[in-house]
Amino acid sequence: MRTMATLGRLGIGLTVIALLSAVAEASLCSINGIPLVRNISELPQDNYGRGGLSHITVAGSVLHGMKEIEVWLQTFAPGSHTPIHRHSCEEVFVVLKGSGTLYLAPNSHVKYPGTPEEFPIFSNSTFHIPVNDAHQVWNTNEREDLQVLVIISRPPVKVFIYEDWSMPHTAAKLKFPYHWDEECLLTTPPSAKDEL
Repeated sequence: MRTMATLGRLGIGLTVIALLSAVAEASLCSINGIPLVRNISELPQDNYGRGGLSHITVAGSVLHGMKEIEVWLQTFAPGSHTPIHRHSCEEVFVVLKGSGTLYLAPNSHVKYPGTPEEFPIFSNSTFHIPVNDAHQVWNTNEREDLQVLVIISRPPVKVFIYEDWSMPHTAAKLKFPYHWDEECLLTTPPSAKDEL
């Protein structure tokens, strides 16, 4: 009899733990109850399977209910980089520390990105990426991380990824939802129609 009572309490306890776990998981993607002032060091951070990257969504459309802009804090280890990509939003970078190279193909509105221009980036520099211009950011510094604050318009971001600079726009791979929005964005992906 005592064993049945113990098992009954254990079953109730496991049920409570399962419910609390489900609530905690659901609240990861809920904007309800998020404080106005947050400590960046306490925000979720991940590399999303990309070695050398650390990404924090500081203020996001999916995680925080932002409608017009999104803000990220990204850190790139020496030698790491973004993929060659473009998106249908404006993007502004503020380099907080480190140095690297921006590759930008401003002639992206022909059939393929073409040869990119190279721009050195450095601590306290800023740059912007026009809508649909293919680009790539590299940490070319061998000794120091490159840390940037990134602001994008029209979130959540829909990204077209290229294998190289001569890949036709029509062959670019659509990634939506993007890595940091996948877990919370509960929508069907849009068609792969190119927005150029």
